[in-house]
Amino acid sequence: MSLFSDNIRALRVKQKISQEKLAENLSITRGRYVKYEDGTSEAPYDILKKIAHYYHISIDLLLSVDVRKIDSQDLLKLENNRLVLPIKVDSEGENFIEVVTQKVKAGYLNGYADPEYIESLQHISLPFLGPGKHRGFPVEGDSMPPHEDGSIIIGRYLESLGEVLDGKTYIFITKREGMVYKRLNKNKKNALVLESDNNFYPAYEVKASDVLEIWEYVCNIGRSDRKPEIPKPVSVEKMFLELKRDISDVKESIKK
Repeated sequence: MSLFSDNIRALRVKQKISQEKLAENLSITRGRYVKYEDGTSEAPYDILKKIAHYYHISIDLLLSVDVRKIDSQDLLKLENNRLVLPIKVDSEGENFIEVVTQKVKAGYLNGYADPEYIESLQHISLPFLGPGKHRGFPVEGDSMPPHEDGSIIIGRYLESLGEVLDGKTYIFITKREGMVYKRLNKNKKNALVLESDNNFYPAYEVKASDVLEIWEYVCNIGRSDRKPEIPKPVSVEKMFLELKRDISDVKESIKK
């Protein structure tokens, strides 16, 4: 038995539909469908899409989350009434913002679709953010100034890569790199170029197929009140003197 098998059986029973009727809606035989439900055969991608569309639920949830543990009210509704992401709401029905702290960051790659993991995260509320599903992620290192190590980036969940914009910053959850906060450069086909605002760190590519989640930057929560360093202006006179000196050095080198 698999989680997928348990899920499609639970969803079918919840909707009080027979195996024969569901198979008919999927344009397959009952015998073929039964194999998916009892776990003796794996459903191909085209059938996964049909089942996900039938129940208005994401393929990711069907394969990785025990839907028996989740009330449909605790899932995020997107276009076409499609359900993704376990969410938590307050007493007034407003979405909580889960905060992934440094302490639990390491477990996010395995727990991002697990309602029990999401439930264990700390929660805050920021009413000014407006519509959408938001989540907080920790900043690590100095690659994205002015955001400092220990700050929290609040991101808005994006359903697809088609929503990202070149030049904006995002939290990317990827299979290889895990959780990173970078500026996007989309100049590559079938790949994303992720850049740091600190030029010390080189840009690198991530395959589109490697991306698990994308969260668009909305705001930053930090504790530093350090005054930004403003470079001292260079006087015009000083620039001309340096240029004159450089020309003089070139002339001397030519004479030699």
